[in-house]
Parts: sequence; structure tokens; C-alpha cells
Amino acid sequence: MKKILYIIAASAAMLVAAAQANAQMSKEYYVNGGWQFNGTLANDFAESAQGYGAYIEGGYYITPMFALGGFASFNTNSEYIPKQTYTFSDMSALTTDLDRSIYQVPFGATMRYRFLRTMFQPYIEAKLGAEYSTQNTYMSTFVNQHDNWGFYVSPEIGMTFFPFERTDFGFQVAVYYSYATNRNKAIDLTGLNNLGFKLGIAF
Repeated sequence: MKKILYIIAASAAMLVAAAQANAQMSKEYYVNGGWQFNGTLANDFAESAQGYGAYIEGGYYITPMFALGGFASFNTNSEYIPKQTYTFSDMSALTTDLDRSIYQVPFGATMRYRFLRTMFQPYIEAKLGAEYSTQNTYMSTFVNQHDNWGFYVSPEIGMTFFPFERTDFGFQVAVYYSYATNRNKAIDLTGLNNLGFKLGIAF
């Protein structure tokens, strides 16, 4: 009797897994969005890691595994500089503390390849597009702001997970690196490097 129960339970589990797999295998699109934690790298202006970011992306599978789509995201990274004295070429000086921030808004096209069409879908992705960025220095009495545009590229490794039966709702986790060609001679910025991870929902 126990063997029969084991067989029935195993068969039911396989049927549930098959139903979930079939639901995901039939999907011809994806939509993901959520929270983004971003760290800026290799700059002397505001090198920090903070979770002031969000993203949204989506695409259509032109083959069962390969999709083309679009994305948009934003990040803000800030760094506090303690009070010190700054001297200028005209012999004047200023003593103040500073808050520096880099605000980034990349957007563009995506190419995604998923390795499985089951409830677990690991993938690799490449993003190409443009990035608008501002670099701000907040002092006690005024703000010094620079804005610029650049070309943006970002490789990503992630996974979407669909744990619920008969629904397309799931979760996403991913890590990424990005580089943008934004430049700012005033602060000796010759590009924006980022490293981060994403947590979101998937449809």
C-alpha cells in the first residue's frame, strides 16, 4: 500500500512540474522590474555602493531561447566629504563639507538568452543604449551641477523563478556590470563604471 502511495505522490509531483514547465515554455515574452543596488567604481568623485535604484525591462522571444527587448533604470550614488579648506588660483579659499552625488539613467535595447524553459530560467543578457547622468556637488550655500550623455553597455547574469502553479508571476535575481562613456573634465571623470545586483518580480 505504501509503495502505491509513493507512486501516486511521485506521479502527482511530476504532473505539477510538467504543468509549470509547459506554462513557462509557452511564454513568448518577459517583463521584469524591481529594486537595484548599485556601486560606482574607479572614480574619485563619488565612489559608493547604495540601494537607491530601480529598473524595468521586457522582451519578446524570437526563438524559444533568444529574446530582444528594451530596458530603463536609474541609480543615485552619494558620498559625504568632511569639512576641509579649498584654495583657488585667485588666492581665495573656502572651508566647507560636501555632498557629492552621481545620478544615472540608462535606457536602450536588450538581448537575452535563457538556458532553460522551466520554473527555473537562468539567463545571460546584454544591454546597449544611452545614459544620461548628472554629477552634483552640494555645498552649504549652492549646488555645482554637470550633466552629460554617453554610450552604455552592460552584461548581466541572472535567473527568473516561477514557483506558483498556473500563473506567470515569479521573481528575478541578477548581477551586472555596466560602463558608460559619460565624461566631465571639470571633475576628471572619463567614464562611469558600475557593479550591482537586482531583485525584482517577473511576468
